[in-house]
Amino acid sequence: MERIARLRNIVLDCPDPKALAEFYSSITGLAVCYEDDEWVSLGDGGPVRLAFQRAEDYRPPRWPDAEHPQQLHLDLTVDDRGKAEPEVLALGATRHPHQPGEPDGDFTVFLDPAGHPFCLCDAG
Repeated sequence: MERIARLRNIVLDCPDPKALAEFYSSITGLAVCYEDDEWVSLGDGGPVRLAFQRAEDYRPPRWPDAEHPQQLHLDLTVDDRGKAEPEVLALGATRHPHQPGEPDGDFTVFLDPAGHPFCLCDAG
């Protein structure tokens, strides 16, 4: 099948693009490749960037509440979830009380500082 388009950005709405970009940069090691008051992009020189867009009336998702769905979440692969968890908590993440993968799953659900769910997933 012929490609119609290529993925350019994954964009998260938030109240403070710079703060949320700093949070994800600390986790992923991606560098800021563009920044203004309304938008920040992170990248590693590849074709896909993770971006953050200011939304003045931002309301965080309340996953797993269907009335306020998550709409999107990031799965981030880590080599050691036990080591990564306190690191993301120190950066401002919170561990979500709903953990559908427990007790034997290969991922843990967190909320970023703006309330977006994301998962730390075991490598492999």
